[in-house]
Amino acid sequence: MKRDKLLERIEELKPLMPWYVLEYYQSKLAVPYSFTTLYEYLKEYKRFFDWILDSGISTENEIAAIPLDVLENLTKKDLEAFILYLRERPLLNANTRQKGVSQTTINRTLSALSSLYKYLTEEVENEQGEPYFYRNVMKKVATKKKKETLAARAENIKQKLFLGEETEQFLKHIEEVYPQSLSTRALSSFEKNKERDLAIIALLLASGVRLSEAVNLNLKDLNLKMMVIEVTRKGGKRDSVNVAAFARPYLEAYLAIRQKRYKAEKNDLAFFLTEYRGRPNRIDASSVEKMVAKYSEDFKVRVTPHKLRHTLATRLYDATKSQVLVSHQLGHASTQVTDLYTHIVNDEQKNALDKL
Repeated sequence: MKRDKLLERIEELKPLMPWYVLEYYQSKLAVPYSFTTLYEYLKEYKRFFDWILDSGISTENEIAAIPLDVLENLTKKDLEAFILYLRERPLLNANTRQKGVSQTTINRTLSALSSLYKYLTEEVENEQGEPYFYRNVMKKVATKKKKETLAARAENIKQKLFLGEETEQFLKHIEEVYPQSLSTRALSSFEKNKERDLAIIALLLASGVRLSEAVNLNLKDLNLKMMVIEVTRKGGKRDSVNVAAFARPYLEAYLAIRQKRYKAEKNDLAFFLTEYRGRPNRIDASSVEKMVAKYSEDFKVRVTPHKLRHTLATRLYDATKSQVLVSHQLGHASTQVTDLYTHIVNDEQKNALDKL
């Protein structure tokens, strides 16, 4: 979703929210949470508060009037009833008989609520320096995760990674093969954004940064000589991230045309730009997602920017066999998350079976 549209949607949701949710929103802006995350959270809160009103837990007439003590006194059974509602409610799409949302969606809803409750019970301060209340019912609600071994997940992910020589083959495909089948109009659009698109994809493949970290990059955050970028990680922490050397020519080519091609002025700080109504704007995450999907589908298989992050992590682990180095590169606090990559590159088990 375009940044302007995203902000417009957020402004539509804010007047519907209770005062304590608006305080939460302002607090997370300072972290900063991305506008995409905040928009998704506000949507989840609206769905939750709508249910509170519909179920009679609160007798108010509108979401904004729901008092804080409703959340304080919500029971585990109430939350379980809400989860059951999500799992069994009819879908809005009239063309399907399926009911309920996916477990992934339910987990996302619970994650949003957990963040709100953590803020209200631990992070916020009243006039006495105390949180608004202490009872956090979300700590009593378990989330059901997809049952899948790391080996099974690794095998599924492996099919969507551009490992070994495929990484640079993918970039060459975008540059040389992809434009061959385009119409005159599509080719014109491709040529205008080719250097930018290649720079974005090269950076994702060479650094493993998250999509939000890439689109929020500013000009001052890149040290091209050292091949290092400064990014804002989850939780607002600043981090220095090394970038593989193969991305250098793509970044240099983009920088050479950035100012003239996108009409950038000195006050246009965003690194990756798009032109909208004749003016430069920071490119948004949804545009990058569509771009990666388009190019990757033409090359091999349709993937997301997050799969490019997995690609870098897998290649780095294969080269170093160090989960610590991989976790540092990805910005993880521990090596637990990187266990996945040991399964993707571990061919010893298969080799042993082949010898039986």
